[in-house]
Amino acid sequence: MTAVAEELPTAFDEAADRPGPEGPEAAVGPETGEEEPVKQRKNGLYPGVSDELAENMKSGWADTELRGLEPIPQAAETAARRAALSARFPGERLVVPAGNLKTRSNDTEYAFRASVEYTYLTGNQTEDGVLVLEPTANGHQETIYLLPRSNRENGEFWLDGQGELWVGRRHSLTEAEKRYGIPAADVRELAGALREATGPVRVVRGHDAGIETALTDKVTAERDEELRVFLSEARLVKDAFEIGELQKAVDSTVRGFEDVVKVLDKAEATSERYIEGTFFLRARVEGNDVGYGSICAAGPHATTLHWVRNDGPVRSGDLLLLDAGVETHTYYTADVTRTLPIDGTYGTLQKKIYDAVYDAQEAGIAAVKPGAKYRDFHDAAQRVLAERLVEWGLLEGPVERVLELGLQRRWTLHGTGHMLGLDVHDCAVARTETYVDGTLEPGMVLTVEPGLYFQADDLTVPEEYRGIGVRIEDDILVTEDGNRNLSAALPRRSDEVEAWMAALKG
Repeated sequence: MTAVAEELPTAFDEAADRPGPEGPEAAVGPETGEEEPVKQRKNGLYPGVSDELAENMKSGWADTELRGLEPIPQAAETAARRAALSARFPGERLVVPAGNLKTRSNDTEYAFRASVEYTYLTGNQTEDGVLVLEPTANGHQETIYLLPRSNRENGEFWLDGQGELWVGRRHSLTEAEKRYGIPAADVRELAGALREATGPVRVVRGHDAGIETALTDKVTAERDEELRVFLSEARLVKDAFEIGELQKAVDSTVRGFEDVVKVLDKAEATSERYIEGTFFLRARVEGNDVGYGSICAAGPHATTLHWVRNDGPVRSGDLLLLDAGVETHTYYTADVTRTLPIDGTYGTLQKKIYDAVYDAQEAGIAAVKPGAKYRDFHDAAQRVLAERLVEWGLLEGPVERVLELGLQRRWTLHGTGHMLGLDVHDCAVARTETYVDGTLEPGMVLTVEPGLYFQADDLTVPEEYRGIGVRIEDDILVTEDGNRNLSAALPRRSDEVEAWMAALKG
């Protein structure tokens, strides 16, 4: 960040928790229409703005309006999703916010990621946006409320901390209408309008405190939760656009895994952070970001399910459990795991444990098909792992007893998969009867990820098992006649993994 950013005054409309227009002497609050003093940084180097400079900054700027814009690629899909939402809640006003910037520290913010619900319905990803569906006699009137271009006449564009000179150009409302296929309006006028609204209203909570405050006497938690649940369940079956984006995410993720294998020697010389940084580079170059904190777990760290500290050593002879996924520019994420021998060859015991997990995953993937129960792939994988644990003498059989009592869970720990999409754990608030107790349908995308984890301090297993963790995870699309492994390009079988790693290392 440039040092100059410390020098200029900023103004914000605190009541609405979103930027307000400002001039060299005052900011106009959209709630009251009254002028408010410009807020300056305590230690800014400029005490104010001269009249001459303020006047100079108003003129001499080219027209940058973008013309001939095409709709976003998923415009037809987002329109269909809004139509389904409208049909589900006739006669009700529906409010779906994108969310606001969140402070990281002092005057710096986290990178913004719009709410899943808002992105799913609009394709837009800008902060402070709100989708509103107003009820009509024939359905709903849709409006997307956004921040317009920064005002150059009053100085907002260069004096406001979120002005375009500081954070970059945003689309005009006219441009937004063309891109998203939704009439656009100034979001700074929305809170006041919502306060005056009558009739039933539902809002997706947890993203925009200002919008929720404006609706505080018009909504109920129960009704709002019904809206959130509907939007979660609507994502259970992916459309063609979503499947294409998930495949893009997986393909980039495969390349990210290849990148990591090529630099394992450098990771050995440094730490797990080198692996994390290597994968992150691929995610940022080809996508928006990583879809979740990468798990780069070497040695005994592989037994910690969500090891994201990534600050441990990488040693030859140990295993590396890499659980990572690229998120596309449209927010769809892959979620893939491989457990790799750092020196390129599995040890005898490592291979035995790895092959058991591979066999469990094979059984789980085979159970993924239309008409099957969602739980079937989990049960199939757990049975294989329970059989191996009994076979190795770590559990007393019979296997049916082990499964009934869940004794294998000491070392398998977690469920065998989850839905995947705009969230890495997608559709999380769907009803139990439609998710884990539901039936698989074509278009669903889920992970199959069995694992075995022998903690370093587990005295119930032989010493040589302790500190070994193995997980294998792939992203599986339910098709009309079975399934398709979207991440099949990344080797899974132990001998294939070894050959793949050898080829990448030259």
